[in-house]
Amino acid sequence: MAFSAKTPRSLIKSDLPSPIHRKLRKQKFLYFWNRRKTHQISSTQPQQQLSFLNTNSLNSSDPNSHLHLLCINGKLQEALNYLDSMQELQIPLDEDTAIGMVRLCEWKRAFEEGSKVYCYVSNSSNSLSLRLGNAFLSMFVRFGKLGDAWYVFGKMLERDVFSWNVLISGYAKKGFFDEALCLYHRMLWVGFKPDVYTFPCVLRTCGAVPNLERGKEVHVHVIRFGFEADVDVINALITMYVKCGDLPKARLLFDKMARRDRISWNAIISGYFENGEYLEGIRLFFKMREHWFDPDLMTMTSVISACESLGNERLGREIHGYVIVTGMSADVSVCNSLIQMYFSLGCWETAEKVFDRMEWRDVVSWTAMISGYENNVLPDKALDTYRMMELHGFVPDEITLASVLSACAYLGKLDMGIKLHELAKRTGFISYIIVANTLVDMYSKCKCIDKALEVFHSIPDKDVISWTAIILGLRLNNRCFEALIFFRQMKVSLKPNSVTLVSVLSACARIGGLMCGKEIHAYALRTGMALDGFLPNALLDMYVRCGRMGPAWNQFNSQKKDVSAWNILLTGYAQRGQGKLAVEFFNRMIKSNVSPDEITFIPLLCACSKSEMVTEGLKYFNIMELKYGVTPNLKHYACVVDLLGCAGQLEEAYEFIQEMPIKPDAAIWGALLNACRIHRQVELGEFAAQRIFESDRRSVGYYVLLCNLYANSGKWDEVAKVRKMMKDNGLVIDPGCSWVEVKGKIHAFLSGDDFHPQINEINALLEGIYEKMRVAGLGGPKCDSMDGVEISKAEIFCGHSERLAVAFGLINTVPGTPIWVTKNLYMCQSCHSTIKFISKIVRREISVRDTEEFHHFKDGICSCGDVEILGKALTNTTSERN
Repeated sequence: MAFSAKTPRSLIKSDLPSPIHRKLRKQKFLYFWNRRKTHQISSTQPQQQLSFLNTNSLNSSDPNSHLHLLCINGKLQEALNYLDSMQELQIPLDEDTAIGMVRLCEWKRAFEEGSKVYCYVSNSSNSLSLRLGNAFLSMFVRFGKLGDAWYVFGKMLERDVFSWNVLISGYAKKGFFDEALCLYHRMLWVGFKPDVYTFPCVLRTCGAVPNLERGKEVHVHVIRFGFEADVDVINALITMYVKCGDLPKARLLFDKMARRDRISWNAIISGYFENGEYLEGIRLFFKMREHWFDPDLMTMTSVISACESLGNERLGREIHGYVIVTGMSADVSVCNSLIQMYFSLGCWETAEKVFDRMEWRDVVSWTAMISGYENNVLPDKALDTYRMMELHGFVPDEITLASVLSACAYLGKLDMGIKLHELAKRTGFISYIIVANTLVDMYSKCKCIDKALEVFHSIPDKDVISWTAIILGLRLNNRCFEALIFFRQMKVSLKPNSVTLVSVLSACARIGGLMCGKEIHAYALRTGMALDGFLPNALLDMYVRCGRMGPAWNQFNSQKKDVSAWNILLTGYAQRGQGKLAVEFFNRMIKSNVSPDEITFIPLLCACSKSEMVTEGLKYFNIMELKYGVTPNLKHYACVVDLLGCAGQLEEAYEFIQEMPIKPDAAIWGALLNACRIHRQVELGEFAAQRIFESDRRSVGYYVLLCNLYANSGKWDEVAKVRKMMKDNGLVIDPGCSWVEVKGKIHAFLSGDDFHPQINEINALLEGIYEKMRVAGLGGPKCDSMDGVEISKAEIFCGHSERLAVAFGLINTVPGTPIWVTKNLYMCQSCHSTIKFISKIVRREISVRDTEEFHHFKDGICSCGDVEILGKALTNTTSERN
């Protein structure tokens, strides 16, 4: 047998100190010290010395037999005390007794006691016999102490195949697969013939790596040494081949078996399941029953999991019936698999019945219920089940904590999330990356992004999910700049997946980072991820939000056109107020045999509202359920209220709310409040605001609308009261921020920003423009028609940051280059007039996307039609824009 290239030339170094050699020295020192102490005691206390020889302490006729009897009876502590007495009197320990002591320590899982026995034996001999060495090998391998096992192996004068088998299995069980295979080759090299126990261990190692070439080599050894008919060896070969993905070879071995057992069937059935061949695995399961082999618990759990993967509810229920008939429904592992299957199939009520009928439950049972509720978007039930779990005295594991934290994230239950964080710290589960990643996600969705960053930075070995969670968290908290920075840092050490790219593209879309989005698009094409999951639609959404409808159409035509893709383009037309184009696009969607969903009608109704297409909007609302089977929800009702209200039909809008079949929420009353602001209907607007604040007192956007209603009607005292109410509730309006992309880099400008390196040039350019506006009779940015309060209101609710971004773009781009700006607040009338003027005098196209719509300025004309700007908005909160 040729020596393996990976096999070390000298695996055994018996001259090296043992890992427990320090214990040996300490025991020797105590041994001699105790011996001197005994002699001293004997001269003064002869009665105590005599006690060592009475029958209660030491059988003087045959101490080894007495010690052996204690080992047989499992009295470990008494045996150790008796051994200490023998050591004091220097009575030698014979081999059979020593082996009995070692086996007792192994059986009792008593590592310290086993080490003590080893120390005693090592004191009396520098080498170990075959039987005693094998006993110590087995014990140390059982305890996972491979270093000690190596030292014992080196001290053995003689070794047999059992010695090698024990050491090989020890390394394999600890995950040192390459070392285990090297040991196997070393065993062959020194002349030992493998036995029926060697091959299953070595073949499991080949499957675990997985290493098909090594496995085939071992297969040749199986034939060479004559074990090709042994059932256990063939079962191990089948398992090895399926682990290495060679199903045809595994099936060939299985079909050629002259005799099979239940393990043979389990190996091939689970092999098909593991390789995604679920139907063939199910066929083999039924064939197994035809051959009069009764499936065991392992068979049933794998078959139930296959039904889950197939998504076949009917088959799953049939298997459930078989489980009940065969009496296996009492087994907790089978019930856990059934619970998981039913949740995966969406049959959570049936999963509850299985859980309720369980006589005994373990942590996995509770975790299956909690994670099942969480995956089926039933977070309230998940939290209730967790509380029940605590009442029943079960301690959660890392999977439980992760599932409960996900439910907290969905519901925004920050207080409970913090308690779970503390529990994770106390129990040590915070070290599990799945728990840490879920904590990052929970804090991000609960708007505690700084706490999420703290948890993220504490993760020692971050994986792709860690980075994706914090990137998405930063995006959700409107810190898109940082999200892009983290993405670049991630790429240094890890390869992002499609979910990561979707999160980064969302950040690019938010701040108008077109070039960054294009870079990600190119990266997705290079890495073959451009068609993975939701990534094509994320790219489409990025182009639409960046205002590039041409590239958006190219992306749309190159990808799978599902309903989400149609909805994204439809949203693009709605944002631009292009109602007619939106209707035409919807009709094209219907002709393409794509069924609209509930999301489709939201941008369609919004487009009709912005284009004042009231008749068309009402028509689509009325037929969405009758013709397309889509039941209107609260968002659709809010769109209709906005449609009627913006068109001046306030009474009809109010009557529509009164006749709604479901209770209106704050967004619906907010749509009415916005319409009252536009048409200055203070009384109805105040009524709508009262309804809003009954259920939502934390959303800043509603206070802004109410302020604008009072301001437009000249009720400044009421404006002051609303501002005070906001202050008392701890609410603040986000500072205005605008982003502009120049030469592939994104530049951000805050309201009143005086720290930008080019701020002097920017201010000088703007002052020159204001002077030209005054010369042209436009009155500059603060014309005489605007009083002080109106100017103050514009500065608060707008911030004018888009002016800085536009000026920066003018300075740093060549003449004629279009300028694209994205803003986090609404554009005021003053900024709108200013940028209109700029587009005319510099002869450039300027696009500004605020929270409501795109404003395309060209030759002094805006695409919005110069309708009133300030405050015209959807009634979402200012912190939940786009």
